Order: sequence, then structure tokens, then C-alpha cells
Amino acid sequence: MTAIAQFEYINNQAVVYQNAGDPVISVDCKKKELIGEYKNSGQEWEQKGDAPKVNVYDFPDKEKGKAAPYGIYDIANNEGFVNVGISHDTAVFAVSSIKGWWEHMGKQRYPLARRVYITADGGGSNGSKTRLWKQELEKFAKEAELEIRVSHFPPGTSKWNKIEHRLFSALTMNWRAKPLVSLQSIVNLIAATTNDKGLKVKAVADETVYITGLKVTDEDHDMINIKKEDFHGEWNYVINST
Repeated sequence: MTAIAQFEYINNQAVVYQNAGDPVISVDCKKKELIGEYKNSGQEWEQKGDAPKVNVYDFPDKEKGKAAPYGIYDIANNEGFVNVGISHDTAVFAVSSIKGWWEHMGKQRYPLARRVYITADGGGSNGSKTRLWKQELEKFAKEAELEIRVSHFPPGTSKWNKIEHRLFSALTMNWRAKPLVSLQSIVNLIAATTNDKGLKVKAVADETVYITGLKVTDEDHDMINIKKEDFHGEWNYVINST
């Protein structure tokens, strides 16, 4: 029952924001993908003899590494932004991706917006218990002069996060059976993604090296300008820019 109540809370908040013309975005990091001549699941028709050659084994290429696509999905406009990193999926990377969406798409689409509503999973780099996620969001809120409201899906319910079935599933379908031979090829495949509902996607490459293991002290955590909601404040909170 708690999960259902949280779903209803998220839906009600999303309606309020959308009716006011403010952005509602669903965020998450897609699973990492090997970069190189590797087999990709799926089937595509090719002329005989023209099928791409792939490696027999999926041993990671130390030079090319893996791609980490962090996505932001604008629910009202059926638009996606994907920041394709080659480093670690950290809270800094997650918020940097959201900042990228705001700079490339968000503030053009919502020039009058002074607040953003983010829905996210309960764990990972954008998890409800991740202090660095909240600290980085506060930095972004101050830079963009935005109020940021966040709601997390309860543990075990991440499949209900709209980005999963409205953006990530489309990405997977678009690059099925295509080897992800380079970072730029991944960016190009993502940017070319669409579906019968008119999905539009912008993708950028992010070659920043994100450091793992960064800690937020109790003192710094207590200084974050965060207000927990009365209803499940561990999942629902507002971060202000002032």
C-alpha cells in the first residue's frame, strides 16, 4: 500500500507541475554498454556477406571501455536527453547530466520556469539516501536559480519510472543487432531514436572522468537547503536555490 500511495503522490505532483507549465522529468542511468565490435542482441536484415563482424568474446576493450548513458525524459513533451559518459556513474555525473538537459533543452522549452520536478529511482547515483546527489542538486539549483522537487520510487519499483519504458526501451530497440563500435556511434544511434509516438532525443558525449568515493560530511549535509515533505520525507523533498 505504501508503494501505491507514493505512485499516487508522484502522479498528483506531476499533474500540478504540468498544469502550471513547469517541467517534470524522469531520470536514470541505463546499464553500461561495452564500446567496440561486440555482438548486440536483436536481429537486423543485412545483404549476405555484409553483416558486421564482431568479437567472439565480450572482454572489455581497456582503451574504449564502457559507455554509461544517463537519461533525462521530459514527460509532457516526449523528449529525451542522454548524456553518454565513459567514466563512473556517480552522483556528480547524474546531476551534471541533468544540468546538460537544462542547458541544451530545458530552459529553451521552459523559459519562464522557476522550478523542476524530478522523479528518480530509490538507489544508485540518484538514490534517496545519497548525500552527494542532494548536495550536487543544491549546487545546480543555485546556478540555475531553480527550486528542485524530487520524488523517488520505492525500492523494487524502478520499472514504473517512465524513462524506463518511454525512452530506454526505444534506445534498445533502435540499436538492436548494431555493434556499438565507438562513443560517437553510440551518441549517433541514441540521437536517431524515435518511435510511433513522436519521441525526440538529443545525445551528447561526456568524456569527463568522475571520481568515486567522494563523501559528504555530517556538517556539510546539514547545510543543504532541503525541506522534506510530510508524506514520506525520505522519498519526497524540495531543494531551494536560496
